[in-house]
Amino acid sequence: MNLNADYHTHTVFSHGKGDVIDNARAAAEKGLKELGIADHGFAHPAFGLRKRKLPELKKRIENAKKETGVNVLLGIESNIIGTDGTTDLKPELYDDFDIFLAGVHKFVKYKFGTAFSLFLPNLFNSAVKKRDVPKSLIRRNTQTYINVIKNNPVDVITHLNFCCFADAAEVAKAAADYGTYIELNSKKVHLSDDELYEVLKTDVKFVINSDAHSPSRVGEISLVEKTLERTGFPTERIANIDGRLPEFRFAEFKGRAGR
Repeated sequence: MNLNADYHTHTVFSHGKGDVIDNARAAAEKGLKELGIADHGFAHPAFGLRKRKLPELKKRIENAKKETGVNVLLGIESNIIGTDGTTDLKPELYDDFDIFLAGVHKFVKYKFGTAFSLFLPNLFNSAVKKRDVPKSLIRRNTQTYINVIKNNPVDVITHLNFCCFADAAEVAKAAADYGTYIELNSKKVHLSDDELYEVLKTDVKFVINSDAHSPSRVGEISLVEKTLERTGFPTERIANIDGRLPEFRFAEFKGRAGR
């Protein structure tokens, strides 16, 4: 299995340790065709991308493309900040980005009231086993993910069930319906084998990402490879390996909108 693209890497523009060029050079060394610079979204007070830095980030991405020959994409790992599916990437900024990732993170600026319905309950339950999480919270989290997929042209849901226990199969059904990929995250396991088996019963497709916070981890997918081998995962469902590249809905959405 050969990885062709890594769409979830971080830089010094958010929580990463390397610059754009460092990630791009690492991608080139590993033979990747595409690289996503997907720094944390604006609502993360400590580690989020700052809007004023977008021009400089764009400049560094263009320079990295020229130097390495890798197709470096300006992405964002937007924060889910509302149970209604709101993220911190607003339509007025769509033109600035190439790919749109979305995930749940702990300490972000949620919409008013959402901290009490999403953040605090999940934080409280993060130390318990999933079978002990209230079913009402799982239903709320599941609907939150579904609303994100329905209401935004999201390309990838990152680390599904991190800090937000949901019915992964129901989320995957919505993702399949709308053309959103589910991430197989190689930083940490977030879905159990049993959950993966249920997700595979849907028509959803996947991308493997490193979630690299340092250049040395760009393209690093050994954790996912172990999962694939252990579970007998059908690799034809993965869109960024063995010569394949995904068809992202965000680009198609912007094309229809004439952006």
